[in-house]
Amino acid sequence: MARNIIVLGAGMVGVSVAWHLVRRGHDVTLVDRREPGLETSFGNAGIIQREAVRPYAFPRDIGTLLRVVPNRKVDIRYRPTGMMNAAGPLLNYWLNSSGKRYERIVTEWASLIMRCQDAHAPMIEAAGAEALVRQGGWLELYRTRKAFEACQEKARENHERFGVEYEVLDAEALHAKEPHLDKGLIGAIHWTQPWMVSDPGGLVQAYARSFAEQGGKVMQASVEDVLQVEGGWQVKTSEGPMEADQVVVALGPWAGDMLERLGMKVPLFVKRGYHMHYSAEEGAKLNHWVMDAEKGFLLEPMRAGIRLTTGAELADLDSPPQYKQLAAAEKVARKLFPLGKRRDGQPWKGARPCLPDMKPVIGPAPDKAGLWLAFGHGHQGFTLGPATGELLAQMMDGETPAVDMAPFRVDRF
Repeated sequence: MARNIIVLGAGMVGVSVAWHLVRRGHDVTLVDRREPGLETSFGNAGIIQREAVRPYAFPRDIGTLLRVVPNRKVDIRYRPTGMMNAAGPLLNYWLNSSGKRYERIVTEWASLIMRCQDAHAPMIEAAGAEALVRQGGWLELYRTRKAFEACQEKARENHERFGVEYEVLDAEALHAKEPHLDKGLIGAIHWTQPWMVSDPGGLVQAYARSFAEQGGKVMQASVEDVLQVEGGWQVKTSEGPMEADQVVVALGPWAGDMLERLGMKVPLFVKRGYHMHYSAEEGAKLNHWVMDAEKGFLLEPMRAGIRLTTGAELADLDSPPQYKQLAAAEKVARKLFPLGKRRDGQPWKGARPCLPDMKPVIGPAPDKAGLWLAFGHGHQGFTLGPATGELLAQMMDGETPAVDMAPFRVDRF
């Protein structure tokens, strides 16, 4: 039976949920204060990461923790107030990042990641977005033998457990693929399965257009409140109130504030990130998306130029931007590859919505019939949006989802 459904949030996750619901014949309105794909989904590295079967764990070894303390590194920085405000979730994140806890989380997380490309493929086709997506994988670059061998060991294990495909490149093979990279690199892991997207925000917008072409409605408005009313839900927006049978909260890093108004407390925190686009110096070309694994940044040859994306900044969601991390990454990146001038007027800043067990929330809100949740995907909202949309739509229609969704319920906290 067709229902009237409002989806809050027009990033990759929200758009994907809306796309699957309208495809099933529901009357769906997608609401966001901005146009689709212009917040967190806009600024990522643009990789659909089939190889990412292990979520990013909190560093556990003393050496790494001591290295981070001076707050000058490329891969991770922090604001003291942000650390204090998220102290509880961060402690649980640390506790969940090793041993049996982490291995259980890996198995649950991988059940989503392994569906990512099968879920993206029909959406890419329906949206006519093939020109934005390229296959061939990306390169994880190494400078030291110890780190390189540790990555190879993990890659072998992930291949056996989860079907991750890869190639090991020595220095000669790496520089045959990328002749303009720093000659001091000793090798790379070539993750061969992932798909790369030359305009991440553009792919979300293409999915949103496909949603609209199927009869979905896109509404640009601020969400002021969500209220449970007799027979359903009311969403108060800057454009006026709306009624619905069901509501999906897919607000990414802003989901916590909305749920708190509804009496639900979730341990959501953010990892912020920055990016900038560059030209290449004359004659230089970057053929692949590359990650400097031991420094903690990525370079991606995108439509807008070569995008440099930073690691994580632990800070409050609305803290003013601080561009020192990007400047530090740029300094190292110029030694890795001959970057030219900056192309953007100012750096982009965004925030990844994270939860302390590194898994998203996907499923119903307890004791609130008709309220559904889809947020907290950390570094992989872009990768996992379509799989989340497919699985949540199955749940909302009373079907048995293709994956055991118990590990992703909000009441696990």
